[in-house]
Amino acid sequence: MSAPSFKGAALVIGAGDATGGAIAKAFAAEGYTACVNRRPRHAETLEQLAQSIRDHGHLAQAFPADARDEDAVTAMIDSIERDIGPIEIAVFNIGANVRFGITDTTAQVYRKVWEMAAFAGFLMGREVAKHMITRQRGTIIFTGATASIRGGAGFSAFSGAKAALRMLAQSMARELGPQGIHIAHSIIDGGIDTEFIRGLRPDFDEAKANDLLLSPDAIAAAYVALHNQHRSAWTHELDLRPWGESF
Repeated sequence: MSAPSFKGAALVIGAGDATGGAIAKAFAAEGYTACVNRRPRHAETLEQLAQSIRDHGHLAQAFPADARDEDAVTAMIDSIERDIGPIEIAVFNIGANVRFGITDTTAQVYRKVWEMAAFAGFLMGREVAKHMITRQRGTIIFTGATASIRGGAGFSAFSGAKAALRMLAQSMARELGPQGIHIAHSIIDGGIDTEFIRGLRPDFDEAKANDLLLSPDAIAAAYVALHNQHRSAWTHELDLRPWGESF
């Protein structure tokens, strides 16, 4: 089977080894050039992700940059638009999940989590929107979490940042939807099949075997479906949880 024709660029901010990587691979398989981003200290593993996509016959390029750095984000997005093609889909997927009791949460921790999970999302959304508005099309997806809608004990920094990201998505949807730009926010309501979750759950193997953890590939498939929706029936907020996860 021949590879799909080139459709433009798919930018994934926070393209890690699990969910972000799966999202990049899924859009590359759809015919987009996967433009993957992580902080410069992850440049080697980021390039490995891009190469793994190319090894499967798809297009990918690594863009190591700090998503909290306004100049770096602007330069990265301008470079993609200039050298690769129009960004048709942009996904903000930085997690920044930390757990500290409120009295142990330093100002530095709170500020850093907000910068990673909220401010960086604003920078990406604003800069990508500048280009999408001129074309009157495009999709921007922000990855949220249970903390986006419910603050848990020990998650003051994470919940504050994720709630801020959700409100950003809502504001952008109301402003940009009428201009042909699909803004979506996903609530990942459950543990994901990642090494991070493995370290937290003694029952990880059993939970994975029984589909009680979210599959990164299944999340990626849902994101592709969001992007492909007809504009007469756009989804703004989508919550994803394993079948055994309670509401």
